[in-house]
Amino acid sequence: MFHRFTLFQQHALPTVATIDTLLRPQAINLTLREVEDMGQTTVHQWSWQSEHSATDVLRHSVNSLLNPMREQGEVDYTWQTSNTPIDQIKLAVFDMDSTLIQAEVMDELAYVAGIGPKVAAITASAMAGEIDFEQSFEQRLALLEGFDTTQLNAIYGKIELMPGAEKLMQQLRAKGIYCAILSGGFSYFADRLAQRLGMQQAFSNPLEQIDGQLTGQISVPIVDANKKVALLEQLRAELGLSIDQCLAVGDGANDLPMLNTAGLGVAFHAKPLVKQQAPQQISHFSLDVLSSLV
Repeated sequence: MFHRFTLFQQHALPTVATIDTLLRPQAINLTLREVEDMGQTTVHQWSWQSEHSATDVLRHSVNSLLNPMREQGEVDYTWQTSNTPIDQIKLAVFDMDSTLIQAEVMDELAYVAGIGPKVAAITASAMAGEIDFEQSFEQRLALLEGFDTTQLNAIYGKIELMPGAEKLMQQLRAKGIYCAILSGGFSYFADRLAQRLGMQQAFSNPLEQIDGQLTGQISVPIVDANKKVALLEQLRAELGLSIDQCLAVGDGANDLPMLNTAGLGVAFHAKPLVKQQAPQQISHFSLDVLSSLV
């Protein structure tokens, strides 16, 4: 079995030597590297082989050491295990809202329309997995019937990128990784964002409008959780990759299926349900730290 354990720290905490001591007895060809150019974040990464998967005892020992620090926002960490050497990532797909940008676009439209709290409550319930995403999408979009589309550009202009988004995309492009947005949001925003970040493609939902006003309807199947998985598989097949060469990043319940499908699925600053069910999580650091995993 092949293993990789990555530790993200905000400060130089006295944990590296302890973790090294825990891992070394079970490891063959253990290597440790400190990832550079991570700003104020220190990243240490251990790679090794063993004759069996990482034992529950080992994981429990490391988790017991690190979880209190994770709860305090001081560290994050990821475990990767594979029957074959861990593949280099060649495809990276991202949710948009609250992942690449610091906003939920549907909520931003709703606040301009004067119905912000009502729509935001539905959004939060959907992202937490309390109600079906498709149902919530249709409910929220219907409330935006009559919205003046001339306001869309101003809303886009006010949306802020997630910290580290631009730097991460520069790093992924430098490594030749194909990058795409898979969003349950709107194409007006996703297409512009993909172009701004130098990503290759964006898949999202078109805004149906008549005479400069939103109809509150959508005429095509929406990009929901199942569609995100289908798009991930489509891109993987088109690029001739294995699923182990794919990274997926998202924060909401509708991202969970693609996070659990990709070879490397990361819940980024995610909702509690998503943290519990996703393969990996990064909750306390900027988006660009993901470059150390690819």
